Amino acid sequence: MFRFLSPIILVGISVAGFFFFTNPYYKEVVALKDQVDSYNEALNNSKSLEAERDKLTQQYNSIDRNNLVKLERMLPDSVDNIRLILEIEKLAIPYGMVLKDVKYDTKTQEEDTTLALKNAKTATAEENNKEYGTWELEFSTQGSYFDFLNFVKDLEKNLRIVDISSVEFSSKTGTGLAATQPSNNYKYTFKIKTYWLKN
Repeated sequence: MFRFLSPIILVGISVAGFFFFTNPYYKEVVALKDQVDSYNEALNNSKSLEAERDKLTQQYNSIDRNNLVKLERMLPDSVDNIRLILEIEKLAIPYGMVLKDVKYDTKTQEEDTTLALKNAKTATAEENNKEYGTWELEFSTQGSYFDFLNFVKDLEKNLRIVDISSVEFSSKTGTGLAATQPSNNYKYTFKIKTYWLKN
């Protein structure tokens, strides 16, 4: 009889030993293995991101420096309003057209971004997903119609992306006899829109 009981006792002791001693350690080992797997996955993702970063850096560095400057002028990473006004003025000067009545929103880029975040709930998904901001400028100038056409052509060819929203014409009238003569000198009021990349 003891011969039959002995194996049963040994099996019972083994089972008890598994539940009380081996099982807790086994669970801990499994948990540690899962944690190691998680760290390995994060490490692999990190290596993939580093490889992608290095690839993009290499592509960026392979672009000709002059082309990079042109790209930065075309779509800068800030509003850069003063430079834009100076560029437009430089285009107008050869035609004797002086910029006057320059008007623009005095909000800074940071204020514009803060306002955009406040209005994010009411903005459409399309507006929220835009990777660029817009900035509007208004100014007036004077000159002949021929000079006006050439100025607009130069404005279109300029590296900085500019959309002309509207142009208003008004003729400059003189006094006395000059008032009855047709004038070739007009006043033009421009409203334009430019763009900048959000960081």
